[in-house]
Amino acid sequence: MRNLRQSGIYIAFVAIVALFAVLTDGVLLSPGNLTNIVLQYSYILVLAIGMVILIIAGHIDLSVGSIVALTGAVSAVLVIQNGQPWAVGALAAVAVGVAVGAWHGFWVAYVGMPAFIVTLAGMLLFRGLTLQVLDNVSLSPFPPEYQKVASGFLNGLIGGQGYDAFTLLIAALAVGGYAVGVFRTRLARIRYEQPVESFPLFVARVLLVAAVVMYFAWQLAHARGLPIVLIILAVLVIAYGLVTKDTVFGRQVYAIGGNLSAAMLSGVKVRKVNFWIFVNMGFLAGVAGVIYSSRSNGAQPGAGNMFELDAIAAAFIGGAAVAGGVGTVVGAMVGGLIMAVMSNGMQLLGVEQSTQSVIKGLVLLLAVAFDIYNKRRAGATR
Repeated sequence: MRNLRQSGIYIAFVAIVALFAVLTDGVLLSPGNLTNIVLQYSYILVLAIGMVILIIAGHIDLSVGSIVALTGAVSAVLVIQNGQPWAVGALAAVAVGVAVGAWHGFWVAYVGMPAFIVTLAGMLLFRGLTLQVLDNVSLSPFPPEYQKVASGFLNGLIGGQGYDAFTLLIAALAVGGYAVGVFRTRLARIRYEQPVESFPLFVARVLLVAAVVMYFAWQLAHARGLPIVLIILAVLVIAYGLVTKDTVFGRQVYAIGGNLSAAMLSGVKVRKVNFWIFVNMGFLAGVAGVIYSSRSNGAQPGAGNMFELDAIAAAFIGGAAVAGGVGTVVGAMVGGLIMAVMSNGMQLLGVEQSTQSVIKGLVLLLAVAFDIYNKRRAGATR
């Protein structure tokens, strides 16, 4: 059932892209618009990485939007107001995010308060601190070096006539790495007699992912090349994919979300793991804060509004379970891309913002309903 759902996510993504490509007469898939999607939604995808890890462990963070605003504000005050180097502002923003994550982790892991309550309080607390840091006014602009974090490109490194060959090379390497990785995972599951999808379905999934990635890279190569923010996102996805799948810490996160009592009896240091996943969420919120402030070329008191809901939606649409114990970083990325394509497509069609919110809310509701349906069906067959 899980394999069916994961494959269904990829199929749904391709179907949604195809639908909006037809409705927008191909504008959705134009090189310029695909580049815009990457730049516009990258910070949501960064947040979704941390959010899916929290959800796997049975937690949630409602404050990430406020943390994005606060970290961007700290960076703006240092760089714009005080004239510090742009790197100092970026590092300070990430450090503030880590500190906020540690604050949340302390209350959840060591005091025992529910993450929902702690982060709800954090949403209000850190939004108020943002207003104080900015003195309730916007700050801009950042220096060009800072702006390049979210709007810079790598191109022309190895040539290409009318296109950027470096972008295509990186995409080809990524596809090859993905194919090798999923094939090794499949062999390992077979070796330990775990269920796997049929081989034709497996091949179809790999080819589908390869086709989507290479088409996307081809379009980027004919635009402005490889966005720097996409490189940052790719590094994070690869790193966290390895951490969640191939490390003891990652397995402990799944164990806590799957069966807390069994995890404790197995010797998992639940408090320590819970603390560090909130620190990690703060770190990624700090990174997202730098990207967003770079993208908007400034810091605003209302920055990050509703970002937490987009990140949560990405995780659930990407296959995370409400009860915890299930979810993947790649799934969260696909879920986030589904939301991004829907938002961008509806904007191109001129759909009102209120209608966009209704549609995205219904998509999230259906994703969670599908998860509940799967659980009930699995329980009935036992």
